Amino acid sequence: MADQEKYVAYVGTYTHGSSIGIHIYDIDVEAGHMTEREVIPVNNASHMTKSYNGRYLYSIADEGVEVLKILPDGGLSPINQVGIDGMRGCYLSTDQSGRFLFVGGYHDGKVTVVHTHKTGRLGSVMDGVFHKGLGLGGVAGRNFLPHVTCVTPTPDDKYLCAVDNGVDQVKLYKVNEKTGKLKLYDILRCKLDSGPRLLVFSKDGRYAYINSELTNEITVYRYDGTGKAPEFEPIQTISCLRDKESRGSAGCGMKIAPSGRYLYASTAGENTAAVFSIDQESGLLEMLCCLPISGEYPKDLDVLPGEKTLVVLNHETNEIRFFTIDYEKKLLVMKGRPIKIDTPNCILISKVG
Repeated sequence: MADQEKYVAYVGTYTHGSSIGIHIYDIDVEAGHMTEREVIPVNNASHMTKSYNGRYLYSIADEGVEVLKILPDGGLSPINQVGIDGMRGCYLSTDQSGRFLFVGGYHDGKVTVVHTHKTGRLGSVMDGVFHKGLGLGGVAGRNFLPHVTCVTPTPDDKYLCAVDNGVDQVKLYKVNEKTGKLKLYDILRCKLDSGPRLLVFSKDGRYAYINSELTNEITVYRYDGTGKAPEFEPIQTISCLRDKESRGSAGCGMKIAPSGRYLYASTAGENTAAVFSIDQESGLLEMLCCLPISGEYPKDLDVLPGEKTLVVLNHETNEIRFFTIDYEKKLLVMKGRPIKIDTPNCILISKVG
């Protein structure tokens, strides 16, 4: 890695406690640690994404979506906020043209499309679709109303995938490139009572990975968008748990390494983080290790540049913890002192400049 490459981490927090928004950390890649620089006020920043050109940061906020300009030194300067004509969202993504921002709504089961200007400012809401129906499962105490937990375009930008945790489905939409209107094209039905949460694609775009909140598994799909309809073929289901008999656990965060060689996943309840290797030909996962994260509710996680240090956000114990990953020995080893931070939700690592 070139010496001059610098990185920052943006960490979003709930702000009903002592925290006030998005914390900016300078990353020391060699030491595998972070130092807080400043905090930018955003009301309840629960998910963030960068604009496709990388110049702007979009964050979920109580007001809808907050737009912040990414400064040359990695700092943030607020631009504006836009409403999304619904309850607060929980997930953000952009298309590859940089024309649209997609918002997933957990509370109202809604997918919202917002127009993005070339300046990075958000414009008007182009469309909003409420998911309908009830889940069919039988887990006691489960809320079977629609809950959109992830919205992400396919790598070929042909379809928008909306993961619905409440009805065990991924709805696949076509997005009209002129009007931004959504048209339901197909439905990928997940295992009953699995509670799909997040969907990420492999670096080459040939495979999709969906983690399930209730079954604590990751399902691997072979993706093909070359035909008339999108094809998701399930090829593997693998547990994220350390103790396969563990009860009352919930799948949380999931990220793929920048190299595309590893997948990281966290589980609440059992309070563990797992490291998987990704077979570059078959897309299949192999668990290298799954170890305790010395805290509670590891809501999100990521790997620092160089892929030697895992960062875990422990939401309920109000801390960020760091672990050295030894891929050969299949170990996670805690390193350094945790960073105290109130109710961390999400982390986004960004190259400076």
